[in-house]
Amino acid sequence: MDNLISNEINNEEKVRLKLTLLFFMEKMEIPLTKNSLLDICSIENDWISYMDCVSIISDLTEAGFIYKAENSENAELYSITYSGRECLAQLYSRVPYALREKMTEYVKNNKLSVKASQEYTSTYIKNEDGSYTVTLRIYEPMISSPMFEVKIKAPSRQSAIEADKKWKRQAPNVYEFIYENLISTD
Repeated sequence: MDNLISNEINNEEKVRLKLTLLFFMEKMEIPLTKNSLLDICSIENDWISYMDCVSIISDLTEAGFIYKAENSENAELYSITYSGRECLAQLYSRVPYALREKMTEYVKNNKLSVKASQEYTSTYIKNEDGSYTVTLRIYEPMISSPMFEVKIKAPSRQSAIEADKKWKRQAPNVYEFIYENLISTD
């Protein structure tokens, strides 16, 4: 009898955690990488334990409540589906009000930086001559290939790291400048 009650409580908690993840994804309104979901929900905020979050992402994908796509760097991007939104609309009150408020506040304060970290990527590799090639990319959500990519040569590892940091802040401005100066709309 105790096991039956324990399983019922565990199932109720599992449903609440799934709804919590759906609520967060709906509030963010953008596709999120698996790593972003895990970092935000488990590490930064402790809304869902890491292991539960991994399991829940899989369960919700299998159930059709979230959709998984991959970009050209094989990063998995997850979005809430129409079915997920319908389910959440009917059951969102099972996510505690205080937690919904915390999540809403987090999204309000962090949405742009989360979006930028996923859409503006950069990598660097060391060349034979000791310099570094820095590859800067801009992705559109749910598109598998970058919409913009440029490679530049940096003289040192430190300058490659600086380019990486600056790219996160300057990507929209750089893209706008290049687009306006190279793409003719005449």
